[in-house]
Amino acid sequence: MAVAGKYEPLHLKYRPQRFAEVVGQGAVVQTLANAIRLGRVAPAYLFCGPRGTGKTSSARILAKSLNCEQGPTPDPCQVCSQCRAITAGSSLDVIEIDAASNTGVDNIRELIERAQFAPVNSRYKVYVIDECHMLSNAAFNALLKTLEEPPPRVVFVLATTDPQRVLPTIVSRCQRFDFRRIPLDDMVAHLGQIAAQEGIPIAPEALHLVAQLAQGGLRDAERLLDQLSLLEGSITPEAVWDLVGGIPERQLLDLTDALLAQDVQAVLAQTRQLLERGREPLVVLQSLVVFYRDLLLAKTAPQQRQLAAVTDPTWAALQQRAPRYSVEMLLAAQSHLRQCEPQIRQSGQPQLWLEIALLDLLGQLRQSAVPLPSIEAKGGEPLPAVGPPTVGKTPSPTVPASEELTAPTTTLPETPAPSPAATGGSLPPSQTAKPSREKPASPEKAKDPHPLKLLRPRWEEFLENLRPITRGLLASGYLQQESLVGSDGTETLEITLAFPNKGLVDKVRSKEAELCSALHNLLQRPVRLNLVVQQGPSSRHREGSAGETSGREKAPPLAPAKLQSRTPRGDNLPKDLSPSPKAGSQSYGRVGQPPPAEPETPGENSIPPAQAAKPPSYHLAHELAEVARRFADHFNGSLIDLQGILASPEEATAELSALESLEAEGSPDLGEAYGPPATQSPLAPAEEEHDSSQ
Repeated sequence: MAVAGKYEPLHLKYRPQRFAEVVGQGAVVQTLANAIRLGRVAPAYLFCGPRGTGKTSSARILAKSLNCEQGPTPDPCQVCSQCRAITAGSSLDVIEIDAASNTGVDNIRELIERAQFAPVNSRYKVYVIDECHMLSNAAFNALLKTLEEPPPRVVFVLATTDPQRVLPTIVSRCQRFDFRRIPLDDMVAHLGQIAAQEGIPIAPEALHLVAQLAQGGLRDAERLLDQLSLLEGSITPEAVWDLVGGIPERQLLDLTDALLAQDVQAVLAQTRQLLERGREPLVVLQSLVVFYRDLLLAKTAPQQRQLAAVTDPTWAALQQRAPRYSVEMLLAAQSHLRQCEPQIRQSGQPQLWLEIALLDLLGQLRQSAVPLPSIEAKGGEPLPAVGPPTVGKTPSPTVPASEELTAPTTTLPETPAPSPAATGGSLPPSQTAKPSREKPASPEKAKDPHPLKLLRPRWEEFLENLRPITRGLLASGYLQQESLVGSDGTETLEITLAFPNKGLVDKVRSKEAELCSALHNLLQRPVRLNLVVQQGPSSRHREGSAGETSGREKAPPLAPAKLQSRTPRGDNLPKDLSPSPKAGSQSYGRVGQPPPAEPETPGENSIPPAQAAKPPSYHLAHELAEVARRFADHFNGSLIDLQGILASPEEATAELSALESLEAEGSPDLGEAYGPPATQSPLAPAEEEHDSSQ
């Protein structure tokens, strides 16, 4: 029968007695050894680091090196009376204090009083204060003066696992040494030596697993190895998992495979098996989070094997499974499991919530799955990913005008259509749609066959969140396009705003941070602004008039801004429209109001006569400027033209002639070129323009 008093735990039996025996702290022990060898011992030291990394052991070795009868020496003899007394903890001049149980100022004052006396039978009196962060502020303040000017032959060693809680004035009076977590390879080698000396039959994979579970704390690893040594037979990784109550890596692999395969029955069966073996639901969830982290490492950093807390066979299995996952899938899985952890921790039915969390994870993985390659059409051009193509559809003559203006923008065929001059007018819709059927849309445009309408319906709400100066700058341009950039759930909304000159673009770009912040708060998605210089929608009409038919029969361009403060000047008007003013035609000003809509033939989405019966009043821009100047003079002020929209009478006269030419020609794009009435808001979408008129 073994005598119980002779048993010594492994973490005490194999405690380091020399600096050379300290595992994984090469820089610290080398500095301390050189200080002893050169006689440059500091009066106070601060040892910081996680538990089980050698802080208290190093303090004892320091005291032994200072008081050894053969020293001071960095390599104590271990046989003299001083070394044996310090090893046994019976030395009168090496005092260890647990600050967790001696936190008051009275305990520190008693320590300071005793420190004034000379050592009893040693060269140095060494005070080791463990967990010093537990001391009160009053106790720290009482210790300040003693640390700054200690008595001769007195050395203080403060050890802590939380240096942030130590007063900065204390830290500044000590030499600080940071003890790091023990590297995995060093710990495995040390545990292997202990197992060989103790005759513990343990498999290399199990030894590696013990080192991983210790998380850098050598004392925890030695304690776990001591427990495993009591098992019968060879120690396997499964025995280690059973002892610590963890989840075997093989079962985690099977569970992740079932989640990826969307196999609900297998997920529930494996979860139930883990729970029946006594695994805690919270441990299952946390183990799965760590396992997805290792999968992410295998996916993104396959060469960083030392970062993964798994065995070599499991790491090889993770590398084989990594191509089946995307980074977004792994991040989404980790985020979902972290959000479910508080519910499982606080719930009275953690098993139920674990099953719910895993079933919900199936949907998260399905949404984050890597998209399949798109099917390509003939000629190597990919088909649109979402929705049927709209190119080539014959527009219905009964579609209202408001719906037509919001139709998706499609790509016109490369072969130019006959001009209206050659055919005696605009082509019928059925004829203009035929070339689109013969040749598919270009790949660039097929990516987004349906233009977005995220910002257009909420433009007024967006303007309310801006400062007045910023709203005034936006009145000079128009919303040109909205599109999504990116894929796999990371789409960014790109908004294109067009302005008539580069100066306005530079002014708006200075407000880009305010605009992006307001757009992000409104739409709740990443936003990117694209500012371009374009002389109003009329320039688009001029570019497309040579090779395109009527824009109303094709996909209409985006409408210009409502209440557009600056309209194109006369030299920017379409040159292909011959001036032929009609008798009795009415002239209109530069503020951006369109002329009254002329009745169109049925079937071309014309505005009903009742809607155009009350045309708004129009004023010349220079007349409004003159009234504004008089108003400013009345209050002893001045008129500031921030946006350059006030025109001279000569400019207005030149533009009136161009406007009369457009009206006489009966261009269908006249309203689009010069915007809606002034009662509407700036930069509003086209569909709201017709709704307000109705």
